[in-house]
Amino acid sequence: MDSLTPATPAKTEALARRYGADAVPAAGPWNETIATMLDHRSVRGYKPDPVPAGALESMIAAAQSAATSSNMQWWSAVAVTDPAKKKILAEIAGGQKHIEQCPLFIAWVADMSRNQRISDSIKTEFETMPWLETFMVASIDAALAAQNAVVAAESMGLRTVYIGAMRNNPIKVAELLGLPPQAVVVFGLCVGYSTEKGEGEVKPRLPQSVVLHTERYDASKEEALRAAYDAEMSKFSARHELQAATWTQRVLNRLGPIKAMNGRETLRAALARMGFEIR
Repeated sequence: MDSLTPATPAKTEALARRYGADAVPAAGPWNETIATMLDHRSVRGYKPDPVPAGALESMIAAAQSAATSSNMQWWSAVAVTDPAKKKILAEIAGGQKHIEQCPLFIAWVADMSRNQRISDSIKTEFETMPWLETFMVASIDAALAAQNAVVAAESMGLRTVYIGAMRNNPIKVAELLGLPPQAVVVFGLCVGYSTEKGEGEVKPRLPQSVVLHTERYDASKEEALRAAYDAEMSKFSARHELQAATWTQRVLNRLGPIKAMNGRETLRAALARMGFEIR
C-alpha cells in the first residue's frame, strides 16, 4: 500500500479506534507502517513462546536507526531473559507480573558512561557532561531509540508495554544489571506474543484538536474537548473494568498525591549516588 492510498474502511476504522467515532481526524496518506503504529496498545499478558531468532537484533538495528543528538548515541540496552532477574524487576515495579511472563525484557539505559570513558581514556575533561541538558539528551535518545524498536517489534507481530516503574528503585536495577556509574535505566520494555486475554484493544487518545496547534498555542476549546474525551474513556474503562473511569480522574490520581510516585520522588538523590552530577 503506497502513501497516497485513498481512505479505506480499514483506515477509517483504525482512526476511529484511536480517537473514538466522534473525533476521527481527516484521513490523510496511509500505508502499512502507519497502520501498524495506530494499532499499538499496551499488552500486559504474554505467552511463554520465545521471540523469533534475530528479532532482538532487528529491534536494536531499528533503534540505532533513530535520530540521536549530534550522533552522540547516549543510550544502551540490556536484554533480560533470566527468570530470576525478571522476577526481581517485577518486584521493583510493584508486582507487575507481565515482566515475569514476557520472554524478553529490555532495559533502556540513558548511558553517559560510554562517553565518560572516552574522557577518562584521553584525559580530557568533558565540561558539558554534568549539565541537565546532557542528561536530558541521553534520556531523549533512549526514548527515541526504544520507540523505533517498538514499531519494529509490532511489525513482526510482537506486542510490548513500557515499564516506567524501573525508576521506582534505579539503584537496585543498576546493581542487578551491572550498570557502571553514569548509566541509569530510564524505563523497561516487555516484548513477546500476547495472550488472547492480554491483547486488549486500542486505547483512545485525546482529540487531535487538543494536542495539535497551528502557528500559536490555543487551549480555548480544551475543556469541552476534554469532557468529550472523558466520555469516550469512560466507555473504554467500563469495558476493561478500570478503576479510573475518565482521563481527568486518571490525571488526578496520578498527579495529586505524592504517594503515586512510588518512590520516584527520590530520583534526583538516586542519580547523584549513581555518579550523575546534574547542574
